Amino acid sequence: MYAEVHKEFMVKYRTKGKDMTQKQVLKAFKDTGALLEGHFELRSKLHSNRYFQCANVLRFPRIAEKLCRAVTREAVKSGKLGKKIDGVISPAVGGILVGHEVARELNVKCIFAEKVQGKGVDATGKPNTVLALRRFSIKKGERYVVAEDVVTKGGRVQETIDLVKAAGGKVAGVVLLVDRSGGKVKFGRIPMFSLMQMTPETWTAAECPMCKSGGKACHPGS
Repeated sequence: MYAEVHKEFMVKYRTKGKDMTQKQVLKAFKDTGALLEGHFELRSKLHSNRYFQCANVLRFPRIAEKLCRAVTREAVKSGKLGKKIDGVISPAVGGILVGHEVARELNVKCIFAEKVQGKGVDATGKPNTVLALRRFSIKKGERYVVAEDVVTKGGRVQETIDLVKAAGGKVAGVVLLVDRSGGKVKFGRIPMFSLMQMTPETWTAAECPMCKSGGKACHPGS
């Protein structure tokens, strides 16, 4: 399975040193099952006909490497990251593999922030979680790139930025595979780079045309 998908990907999306186009990136997500089409209920309880599950494209290391390389080179080419990057940090768990590939391209170390139990519970009664640096430390003055797979509202990325700053570090930029906010999410003056921007069409359960047609929404996960 991997060999077949990888071979097809390399034939279809070989760019001869040029940047990947949005069309190529979108096709890559579809071919690996990372862009799902159907009837979904999101974490926000809104319904949508599209859902990004980047874990599916990250199953294929060579493909993940190519996608992460493309967005990292775009960030470097912009000149906005600065000359010195000390490391890449990602929020667990979705961003870890992206962070590893971004760090590989930048030739720096890779660390991640982990979820730990926070205060209170969420709307479903489950304990709230927050991010923490449990296994790694950041030295004062070190400059990090924050890497993530998908951003919708940017909460986990902002938490990661806050962790770096609290440790005395600096955030040089944010690198993503997919900006699901369509460019609406910002992190102050920190530059953000994404391989693809998309704003999914969403409805409340009462307004959802698929529900009105008798369909039942599924929960695709994160």
